[in-house]
Amino acid sequence: MADTTFIAVVNDTDSKNGGHSYNTSISGNNMSQFLGKKIGDMIDGIFVGEGDKTLAGYKLEITGGSDKTGTPMRSDLQGGSRQSVLVTASTGFKGHDLVHKTKGGEKRRFRYKPDGMRKRRFFRGNTISQDTRQINLKVIEAANKSLADILASDSEESTE
Repeated sequence: MADTTFIAVVNDTDSKNGGHSYNTSISGNNMSQFLGKKIGDMIDGIFVGEGDKTLAGYKLEITGGSDKTGTPMRSDLQGGSRQSVLVTASTGFKGHDLVHKTKGGEKRRFRYKPDGMRKRRFFRGNTISQDTRQINLKVIEAANKSLADILASDSEESTE
């Protein structure tokens, strides 16, 4: 059974607010506005949020996302399918191995970064599809009302 919502993580790039991120959901007809969009595309903020919590007047850029299994999206892969890619240290792969060593009777963990290390990892393409669950958005143009006023009350209500 497919979920019928996206989680939108909106990054407030305004330096006065300290670069906070806010979570909100996208469902219903607003969800169809995102299907087929790619990383780097602009979207109107009216499609993000529900009811009076929409971001009307905002312009947002899609910067990434992940699918239902947590597989990240990559901007250099075409389509919305899951693909296996051989990568070096870049988006989705840190490029190091964890090595456990015992020193003086104490077990320690070290990051070992060999030259030319490559691994095969799964990534999603750059197109939003039905399998996408999280979309990362960045504010390009802000409206009169701040993101903190619109979306912060959601996170405060959920923590109480």
